[in-house]
Amino acid sequence: MFNKILIANRGEIACRVIKTARKMGIQTVAIYSDADKQALHVQMADEAIHIGPPPANQSYIVIEKVMEAVKASGAEAVHPGYGFLSENSKFAEALSAQGVAFVGPPVGAIEKMGDKITSKKIAQEAGVSTVPGYMGLIADADEAVKISNEVGYPVMLKASAGGGGKGMRIAWNDAEAREGFQSSKNEAANSFGDDRIFIEKFVTQPRHIEIQVLCDAHGNGIYLGERECSIQRRNQKVVEEAPSPFLDEATRKAMGEQAVALAQAVGYTSAGTVEFIVDGAKNFYFLEMNTRLQVEHPVTELITGVDLVEQMIRIANGEPLGITQDDVKLTGWAIENRLYAEDPYRGFLPSIGRLTRYRPPAEIAAGPLLDNGKWQDDAPGGTTAVRNDTGVYEGGEISMYYDPMIAKLCTWAPTRAEAIERMRVALDSFEVEGIGHNLPFLSAVMDHPKFISGEMTTAFIEEEYPDGFEGVTLAETDLRRLAAATAAMHRVAEIRRARVSGRMDNHERKVGSDWNVAVQGESFDVAIDADISGANVTFDDGETLRVTGDWTPGDQLATMTVGDAPLVLKVGKISGGFRIRTRGADLKVHVRTPRQAELARLMPEKLPPDTSKLLLCPMPGLVVNLAVEVGDEVQDGQPLCTIEAMKMENILRAEKKGVVSKINASAGDSLAVDEVIMEFE
Repeated sequence: MFNKILIANRGEIACRVIKTARKMGIQTVAIYSDADKQALHVQMADEAIHIGPPPANQSYIVIEKVMEAVKASGAEAVHPGYGFLSENSKFAEALSAQGVAFVGPPVGAIEKMGDKITSKKIAQEAGVSTVPGYMGLIADADEAVKISNEVGYPVMLKASAGGGGKGMRIAWNDAEAREGFQSSKNEAANSFGDDRIFIEKFVTQPRHIEIQVLCDAHGNGIYLGERECSIQRRNQKVVEEAPSPFLDEATRKAMGEQAVALAQAVGYTSAGTVEFIVDGAKNFYFLEMNTRLQVEHPVTELITGVDLVEQMIRIANGEPLGITQDDVKLTGWAIENRLYAEDPYRGFLPSIGRLTRYRPPAEIAAGPLLDNGKWQDDAPGGTTAVRNDTGVYEGGEISMYYDPMIAKLCTWAPTRAEAIERMRVALDSFEVEGIGHNLPFLSAVMDHPKFISGEMTTAFIEEEYPDGFEGVTLAETDLRRLAAATAAMHRVAEIRRARVSGRMDNHERKVGSDWNVAVQGESFDVAIDADISGANVTFDDGETLRVTGDWTPGDQLATMTVGDAPLVLKVGKISGGFRIRTRGADLKVHVRTPRQAELARLMPEKLPPDTSKLLLCPMPGLVVNLAVEVGDEVQDGQPLCTIEAMKMENILRAEKKGVVSKINASAGDSLAVDEVIMEFE
């Protein structure tokens, strides 16, 4: 076995590989850019080597710099993680030339299957059904428009060397094809050092289902079930689960066998993923093969008990698979939610800054286990599991230079419904402050009827949130539970305040039992009857809810039980009440005496400032270009400028007709969030 492995990556995947290597007794080497000097993966590794400036194209994807680190460290193997150089055949060749093992597939397999254009041609030659499209290289925007018309709109413009949603655009007409071609090329060049683009038909109402395969160099190949990855935003996966709620055993077997056959046809070894588009009739079409470890691999590990990183290392070391297809059993259900540094209230635009608070829910180990590659039917473990793969820590910085994903929160349970419920509680328990993040949106998805039923497609977000995410409106039942909890919490805070002031001891003031709770436009009159273990909160219609919990004033997380069900609240103090975040809702809750509530109803509402004539920068980023000049008349939907952040180009468009009166920024400027870019008459 190897003595030392270098991880040619960063963030959560580098930390993930380090954990398994440590378990196997293998020393680890991290690499880092200037921006990652204090990163978690650097702290976790046994040693770390600096490789350059923050931009990935000056550090993490520069083969020469990574190879210098490999030589300096004396590492015998390199795990590339995903993204960056993970599917770069030149990198694998460079390692081979130095006698260093690549923890991944052979160069030939990378070249054949890692390139999306080549892999589609091979699949077609092998008789695999593929999505219609143009697999040749596209010279310019004019040719892209011509091909798009031949294929038929809508089309998908994709980076040949792409992944993770980078370099991908959907075009519904000529203008979008022309615009998307250039943006895709730019993103592909910045992210992968390869700006080749191809075009394929965009299949509407599809499901994105992928098969995990493991192949060794001794002719053995197996599949480890599937992952459902249909909930995506900007072609980037947001929620994944295993198994799929859509597949039956016959379709699973057919897809799995086809995936293994395709992998073995190109001499594939290591872990890999064959992606399919599946229609409503369970017809499946080969989409692409990812010749690397997938971001969402934890859900497969949770339902199979197989450590995929360990298997990759053992295969790279020349060992045969210790698992047969008969050993693979899918037990229970696993769900992964990707936590992104993106603000859902600003169209999911990237957010950067310091993590002033980062407190993931406690991890719980449970579920299926494997012993030396063999299934244990009597494997120990609880009824649910919580896993959080992360690459950040409280006080750390979220940089503008890299992917915005900062953690992958996973839950496992015997059934899908139980896994979803465990995820709801875990999301509510996840504390993140200092940056915009998508936790509220993830909570909303977990409660959405389409997700709960399993009847979602890759168009889920576009269809269910066509105007963007504006938060969650809680149902009446949830509001009552929240009102009961916050009333009890307020009473505890009032008692403490009275005791601290000395008024309670002097009998100058008693905390009353009658309160009014105002939240989400509703008003609840309640009476509280407290005892040593909790409180009974009675509403004016006679309903009583029992509230228990260990919250004390100042705690930012309240883990309560209301009625017979758990209720987890993120708590902030505001005048006369709390800021409460739970189940995707962000609410101001005012708890007042009956007299205070009566007076509050007479107060005028404060209106927000008018910004309708300003174009504000929605995220910290770099101005790539300005598409208009002072005096130009713009139309609804017209591009105004392009902002680049976290390797993604974001085109800002006019929301209505107007005339540009002032431009406050230039190409190349770095802007802060809400900085004024231009003004309109």
